[in-house]
Amino acid sequence: MQSQDESFPAARAAGGTAFAVIIAIGFSHLLNDTLQSLIPAIYPVVKDTLKLSFTQVGLIAFTFQLSASLLQPVIGFLTDRKPQPFSLAMGMGVTLCGLFFLSFASSFAWLLMAVALIGVGSSIFHPEAARVAFIAASGENRGLAQSIFQVGGRIGSALGPLLAALIVVRLGQSHIWWFGILALLAIVLLFRVGRWYRRNVHLVKSKAREVADEIQIALPRRKVVLAVTVLLVLIFSKYFYLASMTSYLTFYLIAKFHVSIAVSQLYLFVFLASIPFGTMLGGPLGDRFGRKYVIWFSILGSAPFTLALPHVDLLWTAIFTVLIGLILSSAFPAILVYAQELLPGKVGMISGLFYGFAFGMGGVGSGVLGILADHTSIFFVYAVCAYLPLIGLIAGFLPRLRHRKPLRAGEG
Repeated sequence: MQSQDESFPAARAAGGTAFAVIIAIGFSHLLNDTLQSLIPAIYPVVKDTLKLSFTQVGLIAFTFQLSASLLQPVIGFLTDRKPQPFSLAMGMGVTLCGLFFLSFASSFAWLLMAVALIGVGSSIFHPEAARVAFIAASGENRGLAQSIFQVGGRIGSALGPLLAALIVVRLGQSHIWWFGILALLAIVLLFRVGRWYRRNVHLVKSKAREVADEIQIALPRRKVVLAVTVLLVLIFSKYFYLASMTSYLTFYLIAKFHVSIAVSQLYLFVFLASIPFGTMLGGPLGDRFGRKYVIWFSILGSAPFTLALPHVDLLWTAIFTVLIGLILSSAFPAILVYAQELLPGKVGMISGLFYGFAFGMGGVGSGVLGILADHTSIFFVYAVCAYLPLIGLIAGFLPRLRHRKPLRAGEG
């Protein structure tokens, strides 16, 4: 094993951007979310092998979402008080245990325990990993660092179902343990990140002071609470709409255009493929033009296309879904960095809160929209969801964070 300085040479300068660390944490995010996305991908397999009802499948999803979302703010709050450099590797170890139990689960109770462990591992990972990305980036690259980190997760979320189809669906539930190799790789990588983090843990406070000093006017508590509330509402609108696309786009295409299941999956893949590109753009654009403007555009800017989507033919549906994916996915990096700059001393808690809330809203959105579709129609779901991006108008209530040293050409 290399020494700490040799492991990530780009991280030596405390005032610069440690791109080697950011790329490492982004790749770790890819591995984490690949493993996390296995769970919904194997529902048909475990439902058949364990003779589960749809209600039991729903309880599995609920258990996973609960453990993966509600714990994140708590973990973030605790590690804000006392950073834990090696908690990243430990969290992946918990995920590895969950994969082992998932491979050999022979009852519904064991399945619940397995997915809960994977959810807990994810809860430990996200707040601390987002903090590493925060302290590894200089002021002018904070948005870029979050984009790199989040793109890793987006790619992993797309890879998980594909790998599950190639391995688990073909070979059976017991072969889930093969994915433990990915978890072991992540543990090794995160241990090295932890060594860098331990050596640079003092940067947590110094980076927080750097951000606080950068902001010209300290906002009163009332405005900070208002800003965080607005950001959470925007997260709600973004992830509820994304839930309509990721969970129900195939059903919509089949019902409206009478395409085959295979063709509908292809259109879904095209939509999902647009999301990493939008995520990658959101952070740098926020660094360049100001995060408030990117947040405003990325939510509200998708509204013309979501409103038109229920009224266009198949070709324009494909084009509009790509545009919606690109624009809407650019929001989260800017939202997260904006929130971190609002409360620079609580990076872990803020990261945990926003990741947990986003994950939870995606799960709740899928459930609520499914009930709505059962009681009305899939077309009604898209007619209603089309208006969700208009909630982006409330981004106008976000305060402008003025910086003493402008982030290239704008404010945060």
